[in-house]
Amino acid sequence: MAKNLVIVESPAKAKTIEKILGKEFEVRSCFGHIRDLEKDDMGIDIKNNFKPKYIIPEDKEKVVKELKKLAKDTDEVWLATDEDREGEAISWHLCEVLGLDPATTKRIVFHEITKPAIEKAVLAPRLLDMNLVNAQQARRILDRIVGFELSPVLWRKMSMRNSLSAGRVQSVAVRLIVEREREINAFATTSSFKVEAWFTAQDIQGKTLSFKAEGPTRFKTAEDAEKFLQQCIGAAYTVRDIQVKPGKKSPAAPFTTSTLQQEASRKLGYSVSKTMLLAQKLYESGQITYMRTDSVNLSETAMTDISGAIHKNYGERYFHARKYKNKNESAQEAHEAIRPTYMENATVDDSDLKRLYELIWKRTIASQMSDAELEKTIAKINISTNNEDLTASGEVLKFDGFLKVYMEGRDDEDESEEEQEQEGVLPPLTVKQALELKEMKATERFTRPAPRYTEASLVKKLEELGIGRPSTYAPTITTVQKRGYVEKRDKEGVKRDFRILSLKDDQISKVTDQENTGAEKSKLFPTDLGMLVTDFLKQYFERVMDYGFTAKIEEEFDEIAHGKKKWNKMLGEFYDPFHHNVEETLEKAERVKGERLLGEDPASGKPVSARMGRFGPMVQIGTVEDEEKPRFAKLKQTQSIETISMEEAMDLFRLPRNLGLFEGTDVTVNIGRFGPYAQHDKKFYSLKKEMDPYTVELDEVAPLIEEKRKAKDERTIKIFEKEKIQVLKGPYGPYLKVGLKNFKIPKEKIDTAADLTAEEAKAIIEEAKANPPKKKAPPRKKKAE
Repeated sequence: MAKNLVIVESPAKAKTIEKILGKEFEVRSCFGHIRDLEKDDMGIDIKNNFKPKYIIPEDKEKVVKELKKLAKDTDEVWLATDEDREGEAISWHLCEVLGLDPATTKRIVFHEITKPAIEKAVLAPRLLDMNLVNAQQARRILDRIVGFELSPVLWRKMSMRNSLSAGRVQSVAVRLIVEREREINAFATTSSFKVEAWFTAQDIQGKTLSFKAEGPTRFKTAEDAEKFLQQCIGAAYTVRDIQVKPGKKSPAAPFTTSTLQQEASRKLGYSVSKTMLLAQKLYESGQITYMRTDSVNLSETAMTDISGAIHKNYGERYFHARKYKNKNESAQEAHEAIRPTYMENATVDDSDLKRLYELIWKRTIASQMSDAELEKTIAKINISTNNEDLTASGEVLKFDGFLKVYMEGRDDEDESEEEQEQEGVLPPLTVKQALELKEMKATERFTRPAPRYTEASLVKKLEELGIGRPSTYAPTITTVQKRGYVEKRDKEGVKRDFRILSLKDDQISKVTDQENTGAEKSKLFPTDLGMLVTDFLKQYFERVMDYGFTAKIEEEFDEIAHGKKKWNKMLGEFYDPFHHNVEETLEKAERVKGERLLGEDPASGKPVSARMGRFGPMVQIGTVEDEEKPRFAKLKQTQSIETISMEEAMDLFRLPRNLGLFEGTDVTVNIGRFGPYAQHDKKFYSLKKEMDPYTVELDEVAPLIEEKRKAKDERTIKIFEKEKIQVLKGPYGPYLKVGLKNFKIPKEKIDTAADLTAEEAKAIIEEAKANPPKKKAPPRKKKAE
């Protein structure tokens, strides 16, 4: 038995550290949190100063038992969980459960898993920081209170389904997405005409180059644009003025958790949760420093390492030492930005981790490189007939600096139309030089609403508002999608006409062209349920939904972490008004219908409404008070209760559609609880994703029926018609099916499944019903990201 037991969170981290520490140390993993709040009574004794009631979950009992035995048999226990609040809390729980004294137990922290960092930590252990523990505990208790008290209010007042939930950060994140959607829906597009002229001139080699110049203003109407073009008929064009301005671009700071999530989304297309999963693996294998940080600080060791890498790979001119300032005042300077542990490693072998690692390496090295030096030329071109100026601009990169390695990505909402159009290089021009006009166009352009959030731009917004901290972004975004409040999906563009007026050879022509507009990829859309829940919470829990209040709560957690505020006092200040608000809402608030009246059905005169139903948003003709049952139709994924028109609603009642006869029997298509399907000869066939039940035709559906029938025949071993039992072939071998339920065939009978009798099949099913398989323990809770 080793003299020293070191406890960390993850097994991957344990293996790496054990190799570094040697035989005197045994390193074991506790697999994240080993205790959590009880479910009964919230797991909090509110009357006793918010005292938490912790339990060891069933799936952690074995881990705890093993750690207790090891701790008992070892000379000294070292706690080496992560250096953030969550890690500090895990160490405290280990003390409580293993019977360790927090006043004497050695706590070691490090932000990189390297030999020097681990050895330095072992030589300078500290004690448990209860301020950090209390900050984590306060967050956990407050979030449990909000979730446990708000969610039942939604169940009682909305009654859509009992999976509804609310949360301090998740509900505010959904509100951001809902408000952006409504902003987009309310946006009124306006058009204007942008003038661009193309000229030719010779470059220094005597080759003829074409370049573009922009008009003096945008014109609100086609008439104004045409009038300007008419004024340019017969004009002479002369270079009136040339300005050459030096410029520079500076590199971005090294990565924090938030900026890594944003860049990995922009450049690699990764979701926030995927980025954190890969970053965790890189950290645990010793490749990068700790991946949950809001600091942009770099250690002296790192700066020396980076300087050496730049000098070696790019030369002295490319190095420029920089110290970046943290935007977040609570960011701990002792922590570092996310960086490679060894700058000499420009890549890693693991194909899954390679792209993210290289992104981190490039961003880190670029942060200490020289500015890129530019030269911007702006030429003013005079129009003789109206004395207006056209402006041509070009940019030349004189020294690439950090751009040799890396350029920060941008979100689409950060880019103006002008910025999206890259500036080219101008040919050498001189003042008073006459230019030949090739063509001048006035093109219709339309204003655009703010784009929907991506996962990355939502993280950026939450950070700007001070909502959440590095550990909360990924789980928040995952939760709101799991709850069905938000969907991540693509949106197809629609065709839109735009007008072009052109002046060429002193003749004006007009054409109408088409462009694809509104297409979006991997954007966050609020569902009708998300909108409904947001409206209810905003109406009755204005304080909890307020962006400023949510950010203030985060600041109070920071104060607790710095020992400036008592955690119980902070919870008391929050709880009393919040609990009163909950009780008042339960007593006085009306039930939410989420209904919108659209009009009257022309055929029956009954009201047509859009509302939330048990299985999602739908349109209804009639009411429950009518003698005849109301008719229902499910909304398409791209439709919303808030925006669906009467015409679109009535179009939904075209289902079920009869497509015609196939093998002498009608084929109909409809939408059910599990999506679009075709029905033929009393059997049901799910339609393919690309098949729209409103437009699909018989010649598309008939082959689908044959294909699925053939697949079913191939996996059917035998059928007992009278008993309605099927013996089927699955990917893991034969099994029995009765209705929608499947039953395993015992191992000894798998090879002779084709010979089973009806009696044997019934006996297997009865045995399975009498001895159902034990439920698997819930998956181990990992430390919140």
